[in-house]
Amino acid sequence: DLQICQHRAPTCCTKKMEESYQAAVRRERTQSIQALNFELKYMIVGHITAFQEAFESLLRFAENRTSSLFETAYRPMAKEAAEPVKELFTDISLYILGAETTVESAVLRFFDSLFPLVYSRLINPGITDLSEDYTECLRLTRQDINPFGHYSKNMVTELSKSLWASRMLSQALSLGIEVINTTEHAAVSKECSRALVKMQYCPHCQGLTLIRPCVGYCLNVMRGCLASLAELDAHWRQFISTLEYLTNEMAASHELEMALSGMWSSINEAILHAQLNGPQLSATVDKVCGQPKQQEGNLSSASIVPVKEVTETQTFVMAHTSLNNKRREFINYMKRSRTFYASIAERLCDGDLVMRDSSTCWNGEDVV
Repeated sequence: DLQICQHRAPTCCTKKMEESYQAAVRRERTQSIQALNFELKYMIVGHITAFQEAFESLLRFAENRTSSLFETAYRPMAKEAAEPVKELFTDISLYILGAETTVESAVLRFFDSLFPLVYSRLINPGITDLSEDYTECLRLTRQDINPFGHYSKNMVTELSKSLWASRMLSQALSLGIEVINTTEHAAVSKECSRALVKMQYCPHCQGLTLIRPCVGYCLNVMRGCLASLAELDAHWRQFISTLEYLTNEMAASHELEMALSGMWSSINEAILHAQLNGPQLSATVDKVCGQPKQQEGNLSSASIVPVKEVTETQTFVMAHTSLNNKRREFINYMKRSRTFYASIAERLCDGDLVMRDSSTCWNGEDVV
């Protein structure tokens, strides 16, 4: 009553043993693919972590630099500016991780929060009544009177270009893991499990436990079983090309590192622009929002202090070099995995599974 290992010679197998063999080959095929996938998956997961750590390091550096700007050049508003600065960098971090937000909304929300502080602490430092209504009016007015000139828009443009590739790379790596995980649990068809039993276990039914399959026979069986995975080949090659494009984009002229490290400078220029245009801004704000309460003998506008570049270059250079090295190492590894799905049958038929250096092997019917 054997269904798979039918042979003219006497046999020591039963139908129940054949069923056990079918369960065994399904389990073994899953384990073999998992073992092949492990290195690739380990590499991608490792780089997701490494890239994320490098991004966070650069973001922390840029945030510290921006906070230092307020503490050294704009002390009257430093304490109140801390929260908007923190929110801005949290939003950027979430954007890179793929959150449903945009760089433009994050940057403009920051400048909306910044304008009431610049207006009441630097342009008109005598204002005592900064009520919720008045603050909100200033926030909304910012969008119409554009107190920060072209600097806010420039910042959006620079960051959008550099952060886009980082966001896409982050999402692409997660997609890569998803694809690999899916291939590990692809169902084994009935025909495939029967072919694998015939190849690996039918010799055992005749007591030939040391004979292994012939190489060509193994390749034919594995290619048939893995046809659905081999179909991924063209898509996987395209995926590697996309990763290459994204890593090159990250290293191109609009680098993430340069854009982040220059944020404090853009914010500084924007505040200086608002201060220089203080009288015109005050006149417009008074018309729109009314005149707030002032201290007696209105204090003079805070003097404009051009800020010198904060010297934390070493930290930045280390983070920059680290990210560049990780990019190069990663893309070189991924390029070597281009043929991963095209060569999966060859790799499964390598090693101990087949007979390579012997004159005898199993061809599915007999020892040859």
